Amino acid sequence: MKKLFFVLLVSLCAFVSAQDKPHVFLIMTDQQRGDCIGKENPDIITPNLDKLADDGVWFSNGYSSVPSCTPARAGLLTGMSPWNHGMLGYYKVAEHYRYEMPQMLRDNGYYTLGIGKMHWHPQRNLHGFHQTFLDESGRVESDDFESDYRTWFREQAPHLDPDATGIGWNEHRAGTYVLAENLHPTYWTAQKAIDFVETYGEEKPLFMKVSFARPHSPYDPPKRYLDMYEGASIPEPYMGEWAGKFADYPESKDAAFGDYGTNHALNSRRHYYAAITFIDEQIGRFINVLKEKDMYDNALIIFTSDHGDMLGDHNHWRKTYAYEGSTKVPFILKWPKNHTAGAKTSGEQLHCVELRDILPTMLDASGAEVPAEMDGQSMMNIVEGKDGEWREFIDLEHATTYDEHNYWCALTDGKMKYVWFFKTGEEQLFDLINDKGEERNLLTDAAYKKDMKQWRKRMISHLRERGEPYVTKGKLTPFDKNILISPNYPQ
Repeated sequence: MKKLFFVLLVSLCAFVSAQDKPHVFLIMTDQQRGDCIGKENPDIITPNLDKLADDGVWFSNGYSSVPSCTPARAGLLTGMSPWNHGMLGYYKVAEHYRYEMPQMLRDNGYYTLGIGKMHWHPQRNLHGFHQTFLDESGRVESDDFESDYRTWFREQAPHLDPDATGIGWNEHRAGTYVLAENLHPTYWTAQKAIDFVETYGEEKPLFMKVSFARPHSPYDPPKRYLDMYEGASIPEPYMGEWAGKFADYPESKDAAFGDYGTNHALNSRRHYYAAITFIDEQIGRFINVLKEKDMYDNALIIFTSDHGDMLGDHNHWRKTYAYEGSTKVPFILKWPKNHTAGAKTSGEQLHCVELRDILPTMLDASGAEVPAEMDGQSMMNIVEGKDGEWREFIDLEHATTYDEHNYWCALTDGKMKYVWFFKTGEEQLFDLINDKGEERNLLTDAAYKKDMKQWRKRMISHLRERGEPYVTKGKLTPFDKNILISPNYPQ
């Protein structure tokens, strides 16, 4: 009898402990600029994301350190910096890391589920998820792979083509979705998440990653969302005084550089905005279900994106660049109710946060230990007013992509940004407070001479651990080699 009582007591304690842990939801998009939520930009319609920010905080200096899909997702997965997770540019996410978000939460007692775009290798790699439902935008990078979305589409509409809109994955032109709205991958991703939450009956707290494959091109929102922007004010691309050399590149529908005219850029931006509003409405549907299931209050919810989209800024398209359109991402955190008493702040936060900070935040909020060697920091420290040792600035970089010159490292504190180009030795300095579009390079401005010296010194310090060829005899040194992975990439 005593043994039975002891077993029941242990089971009850485990049940209570599990219930004390918050549910954790990571909602993310692909290629969404930081200035494309309503809190940053009154011209875009995102009422549900704005309300989520009102229930927590939003970071107006949220960044993606290696701004392309796979390295950004490696940082998100591991909580590590680029040099320490090993991906310095676009490459395959390693099959296994010492620290992996789904596995660490699973080990902490969570049921773990991923829905939407993961962009891992192999494509069915789980990294600790109990299960995933994938939409990989038609990519087939593993033998005989078909995404769950494509399988579902084929069953729902065997006579239709999921790519019937006719716009490619990296194109900068735009068009409205030509099929029924409920066949769109944005709708499928949200509905899959909703269906799972509605039937979730596990005693374990839930960790769910809901990863939308848009607004990454194709810019293909259903027409009713595009109609919301009829006559709307859409900001024109920023055009730096230094950007003229990128105007005259060979024309291509998936070009990385080129001047295609203001009207073309505005049309793409209008569709891009509409795609985000479509996603926002789906997020609203999902959050309503969380509230109906009494899961919202006791949930840590984080919203972000893997990187931004230049959308014609400085005659640049797509991502992988040092500029705000590429590196800056939306960042919203809504904490669980059991942290309410300790929460000391709300609204806009100016701290530089990065994708590496998301995993430590999840571990902290769920009562797990954050490994000392993990590069990211818990954003709960900011929420709770314990941010005295928060980083002064964040590091950004990307190995060569699209053009030989585009190989760089940058540092920013959200007020200034310094960019160093590895192959050319070119430097740029921007005052982000007075020039948020980075249209004026202050390299030779006498008023910023002291700032230039300070940021160059910081870059030398940042790169010093890598040794040559990054730093030689205490100085930044241009070099020809393209270093795509660091020695810390898992072999």
